[in-house]
Amino acid sequence: MPLVSSTYSTPWYFRNGHLQTILPAIARKIVGIKYQRERIATKDNDFLDLDWSRVGSQKLVLISHGLEGSSETQYAKGMCKAANASGIDALVWNYRGCSGNINNQPRYYHSGDTADLHCVIQHVLALGKYTEVYLIGFSVGGNITLKYLGENKFCISPLIKCAVTFSVPCDLAGCAAHLARVQNTIYMRRFIKSLTHKIKIKAQIFPQILNAEKLKGIKNFQQFDARFTAPLHGYNSAEEYWQANSCKQFLKNIDIPTLIVNAQNDPFLPPSCYPIAEANFNTNLYLETPQYGGHCGFGLPFQKQFYWSESRAMEFIKTFGA
Repeated sequence: MPLVSSTYSTPWYFRNGHLQTILPAIARKIVGIKYQRERIATKDNDFLDLDWSRVGSQKLVLISHGLEGSSETQYAKGMCKAANASGIDALVWNYRGCSGNINNQPRYYHSGDTADLHCVIQHVLALGKYTEVYLIGFSVGGNITLKYLGENKFCISPLIKCAVTFSVPCDLAGCAAHLARVQNTIYMRRFIKSLTHKIKIKAQIFPQILNAEKLKGIKNFQQFDARFTAPLHGYNSAEEYWQANSCKQFLKNIDIPTLIVNAQNDPFLPPSCYPIAEANFNTNLYLETPQYGGHCGFGLPFQKQFYWSESRAMEFIKTFGA
């Protein structure tokens, strides 16, 4: 599908991409969501922590969070609340090491870890409670979701009706370089600090596999992924890891209605993360690029009700759900 015209708008004083990214993350507090946690096992003797917010529905929104996020991230809780208000159960799955508990294996998660998403989906379907499942992904969670739908590695259940993704780094190499720019230092420092903290803990548990000395001098994703992410997950280099796991190459194969919303002023995304050609090629793919919104923002100043992104997701689900 060609580009979709966006309805998102914001006052002139709230159009800066950094402001729209940071303010919702630090100022928004979602109340009324009380998760029920469930831990499931993976095939490699690890675990994933799932946080449920149920309203007794036969429909489910399955949410994938962003890099170093969790079910406690405000955009995830906001989407849960919007789904529940629409009469839909919600589930946020925490990536390995993101639930507040360090996972069992030396490896953690990565930006294209579709096997763990598949594990969660298979668990959900095995419950036999849901007749419709909708996938929602934010940032890296959007990349994982889109890659899952398009890589033809798994048999996608017909119960998965549609998908909605926001602020998606469709080109991981491009994003790594973009975030390494001086104007994005605040984000890079936050990510590297969180990631290196986990490596320090894991190095104490697995000293024969992880060497904390290699953390010295790491300032960007290229350095971190080359020293840790790539080798831990079977790749020879950061570049090989990025190439293999960028969702952009898989978009042509997606065969259920899928929405990508990437704001034009997103400070995380370079031009290569706006897959216009891919959307024009695939009739199932809807690309919406509002002028404003930041990264996982899409709110309004001092807004207490649902953000535009949450309403947009529910609208898309209502349109394309069975």
